[in-house]
Amino acid sequence: MPDAITNTSPLVYLYRIGAVEWLPKLFGEIWVPGAVVRELHEGIRRGYDVVNPAEHVWLQIRDAAAIPSEWLALDLGPGEIAAMALALENPTRIVLLDDLRAREIAQAAGLQVWGTLRIMLEAKSQGLTERIEPLVNRLAETGMWISDDIRKRILTLAGEGGKP
Repeated sequence: MPDAITNTSPLVYLYRIGAVEWLPKLFGEIWVPGAVVRELHEGIRRGYDVVNPAEHVWLQIRDAAAIPSEWLALDLGPGEIAAMALALENPTRIVLLDDLRAREIAQAAGLQVWGTLRIMLEAKSQGLTERIEPLVNRLAETGMWISDDIRKRILTLAGEGGKP
């Protein structure tokens, strides 16, 4: 079972569709940077529908020793930068990111990157859900932008129809 480091968005999206508890079933240890915890607490303070990390004992708060200075100039949030920096120091862990720019940078740095949709595919392949189509629809309803092409591709990979 692989270990992971998560950014804010996979936690929030999985929480909103009732699937956040898949994470400890798919991964061994799951680390969350302090910057992500702060983003989540700020969301709670503002009344947003976000996960409270204190309610999930399987989330372990860890921070990177250093953040690459060139990443600070990027148009990324503090949670994304912190998660990527922690993954850079722990390259055997999968880093969970949804933002396209963050994913591109993480992949260019040689990191293993999964997004929320990949987590859903893994959950289905491991029998945690029978179908992901209703969940993909709920993700879109809760704010995740999913193009028609990506939606079709994910559902095809899940064996739920669509065209490659």
